[in-house]
Amino acid sequence: MSRQPEIFWAQRSDKVFLTIGVPDAKDVVVKCETEGGFTFTATGPRMESFEVHLELYGRINPEGSRTKVGLRNITCCIRKENKNWWKRLLRLEEKPPPYIKVDWNKWCDEDEEESEPDSDDDEMERRYEEHSDDSESSDESGLLYLPDLEKARSSGK
Repeated sequence: MSRQPEIFWAQRSDKVFLTIGVPDAKDVVVKCETEGGFTFTATGPRMESFEVHLELYGRINPEGSRTKVGLRNITCCIRKENKNWWKRLLRLEEKPPPYIKVDWNKWCDEDEEESEPDSDDDEMERRYEEHSDDSESSDESGLLYLPDLEKARSSGK
């Protein structure tokens, strides 16, 4: 039996970012379908299997989508077929499953995107991937990852 991984999402007018929380993932498979189908499977560190299938709100461009597998998570940048803002991540109007959450650290509203200086798509994706980096250091919001907490405890003695 497989588990659903925790998924954080954010969007821009031309793409959707998904961060899938499966540390030390192996055998990662991500499939995107033009109609909006998104399938993810992987094996976790204790050989547990993770699987999720999502019907995204709109059509996507699978050829323009990219995936990066890191130590703590998998980041997916999914290109939308048409440049527009989705009302929600999933096609269904019901409340999303509890394992899908908004990534407020990466979220951008329509008016914020328009006020950003023009930058090419590759630069925006690079910044997103850097923010999702797997380095063992504090993130911009001041939260500490477990390795940082251990370092802080040992240096405080």
